[in-house]
This record gives sequence, C-alpha cells and structure tokens, in this order.
Amino acid sequence: MRQKIMMVAGEASGDMHGAKLAESLYAQGSPIELFGIGGGRMRSAGVRIEVDAHRLAVVGITEVLAKLPQILDGMRTAKRLVTNEKPDLLILIDFPDFNLHLAAFAKKHALAVLYYISPQIWAWRQGRVKKIRRLVDHMAVILPFEETFYRQHGVPVTFVGHPLMDHHHAPHDRQECRTGEKAVTIGLLPGSRDSEIEKLLPLMLSAAKLIGQRENVRFLLSQAPSVSPSLIHRLTKEWGFAGEIVNGTTDALLRQATLVIVASGTTTLEAAIHQTPMIIVYRVSPLSYQLGKALIKVPHIGLVNLIAGKRVAPELIQHDASPGQIARQALGLLADPEKLNQMKDGLADVTRRLGKPGASDAVARIACRLLGRPDQYPCVACE
Repeated sequence: MRQKIMMVAGEASGDMHGAKLAESLYAQGSPIELFGIGGGRMRSAGVRIEVDAHRLAVVGITEVLAKLPQILDGMRTAKRLVTNEKPDLLILIDFPDFNLHLAAFAKKHALAVLYYISPQIWAWRQGRVKKIRRLVDHMAVILPFEETFYRQHGVPVTFVGHPLMDHHHAPHDRQECRTGEKAVTIGLLPGSRDSEIEKLLPLMLSAAKLIGQRENVRFLLSQAPSVSPSLIHRLTKEWGFAGEIVNGTTDALLRQATLVIVASGTTTLEAAIHQTPMIIVYRVSPLSYQLGKALIKVPHIGLVNLIAGKRVAPELIQHDASPGQIARQALGLLADPEKLNQMKDGLADVTRRLGKPGASDAVARIACRLLGRPDQYPCVACE
C-alpha cells in the first residue's frame, strides 16, 4: 500500500535539504507518494509541489507583512492538503512560524509530525519548546548543541549531522593563505532571498569598490538559483561591478576564494567546510533589528561562531555592516595571512562538529519508524 508523506520547506536551503531527503525516502524501496510545499530541487527529486516556496520566503519580523497575502494563501493550501490528501506523515523543514502553525493543524487531524532542521528557539523565543513538545513527534536536528537543548526539555530528538556534509564531506586541499603581488580572490555571497539581496548586495558592491582601490583583487559574486537574475543585473549595473557572477552552487566560488563576504546563514557553514575565511554581514529593517536585539539570547549570530562557542569569524551586523567597515575588515585580514590561517583552523574545528555524512538517510530512517515500518529501513539513528 502506497503511503503518503507531505513535506513543507519554505526557504531555498530547505528546498535543497528537502530534495536530498526525498531521494533518501524513495531509495528505501517502499511505495510512497511525496507532495507539499517546496522549490525546484524538491520537484526535480520527485516531490509534487503544490505551492512554490519562493512565494513564501522572507526574512525579518516586519518584512513578513509584505508577503502576508502569499503566506496566508500558502497556509490555506497546506491545510487543504492535510484535509483532502490525508497524509500518513508530515515532514516540516525549518520555516518555523509557518510550520509550527501547520503542525498544530496537523495534530488536530491526528497526523504524525517529523520536524527536520530545528527553529532557532535556543537563540530566541525559547518558550516555543513547549509548543514543539506538544505538537512534534520527533525532532531531527542538525547542530550538535540542539540535541542537548531538546533532551533537557523532554522532546524526542536525534542529532543527524548537518546535511551539508552529504555534499561537502571531503574538503578540498587548500594551501596556507598568502597575499602578495598576485591578485587575491574575494567572494561576495549576499544571500538566497531577493529581500536579502536588496539590503546586502549594495553594501558588498560598495565595499568591493573600496577594497579594489587599495588591493589587486578579483571579485566573484554568487547568484543563488532562488534569486531574481534581473535584480542582480540591475544592482551590479548600478554599482559598476566589474567582477564575475557565479550561478548555481557556491562550491566553485568557495574553492577559489581567499576570503568571502557572506550573509549570515547556512552559507557560512558551507564556507567553513571549505575552510574559506569569511566576514559575516547582516541587515534587516530597523524595527526587526530592535525587536530581535531585545529577544535574541545568544552571544553570536553567525552559525560558525555559535558552533565554535567563540568568535571565529568577524560579524558586522546592522549599522556595523557599512561599506567602510566591511572594507576595513577585509583589508585587515588580507594584510595578515597569519590571522587568515588561524581562522581556517577554527573553521576546520567547526566542520568536525557538524557530524558525518548521511543526515538525509538518518531522517528517512526516523520517518520510516514514524510510518510504522522500521524493519524495511532500520532506524539506526533512532536506536
């Protein structure tokens, strides 16, 4: 009998991880049907997409208002799928405000819920753990400290390792950082959402001009598949960007870069896995920043720094994320190869803490256990 699994991912990174999970679920051999909310990667992996995640992706507390009609429409569709399709399991991937609301609806319909990639409740609004304990049957977490947090709060949890390790588990060989007569390469990674690009790319392009006045630098700009090409084209034209635009995955850019200027988020971990030194930058609306500042309870916002438990890479947040500050930090690092190499050592330690490859397979095993057929796909991760 074919079992139905509904998957919900509302971000570009969630779409990527959801696609890998879909492949692992299909690989276990039993007849299943996957459908729900996601993007092009999940669709290519065989998930029937009813709502495109690109329509829902947003960052910041106040920025949600601009996309509220699309978000509400997406929620109506998601609830209709739960009611009409009657899935055997709901897999939620990150995207917490949307997914926790949907989890509450799913529980009213006695639907088992597996949550993959935890909301950052350890950073802010920790009270949500009570809701998660009530609504979620199992948490599959990807950061090492999250497992301890959930166990302390009585939530069934498994640390499955970070899914990025499935793609990048063999870091390429990098030589020690040296600067000199040759042009160094700086990567610009402004994010995977249009709203991030609008806030961060002008800062990065302006900083690149300042850096280029002082150093012989080659610039590579990452264009995520989820970002509007016309937006990138418009901004690079406005700022006279003379570098190269790199489409698709960040691997090629990270392999070439001496240093990257990167939006806070999952990409910082990709850079860590490649042992590419970085400067983390971020900006949201002033109101979102003030609200977040009052609520966030962790000493760092960069994932690499949170995992390391110390400041491995510099963070330039909100007003500190100015072109002048970014350029000063970059020039300072380029002038100090020793500091770049120390950062590489710290990033190697972060990578070791991310676990082994196989996150998607581990989550698929948990899903099979929740579907009531562990014998067909032994749940090693759950034992």
